[in-house]
Amino acid sequence: MANVEISLKETMTSIEGALGAALVDYTSGMALGTLGGGKDLDLAVAAAGNTDVIRAKARTMEHLGLKDGIEDMLITLGTQYHLIRLLKGRGGNGLFLYLVLDKAKSNLAMARHQLARIEADLEV
Repeated sequence: MANVEISLKETMTSIEGALGAALVDYTSGMALGTLGGGKDLDLAVAAAGNTDVIRAKARTMEHLGLKDGIEDMLITLGTQYHLIRLLKGRGGNGLFLYLVLDKAKSNLAMARHQLARIEADLEV
C-alpha cells in the first residue's frame, strides 16, 4: 500500500511523458496532493475544472439510465492527454487521479495500465 505522496511520485516517474499528477476530491474540487505542473499547468485549477467534468458525466449517465460506473475519462488536446481515473474501494469513493501527459512522449495504453496499477496500490 502506498500513500498519496508515494503514489504521485510513482506516477510521475513510471509513466513516460507525465507532466503533472494530482489526487483530487471531486465532492469539493480540492486537490489532496499534486506533483509536477508549472506555470502553464496549474494543477489546482485543473483539479477544480475536472471535478465539473466528472459531475457532468455522472448526471448524463443518470439521465440516460446507465447503471455503470466511470472507470476513466480521456481528454485529448493537440499536444497533451488528460487522463482522469476514478478511485474504487478502500476509501477512494469521491476521489480521482488526474494525469497530464505529453502526447508526443507518452504511450496512452501503457499510461492507463500504469495508472490502474498505481490506483490499486494507493491507500487513502
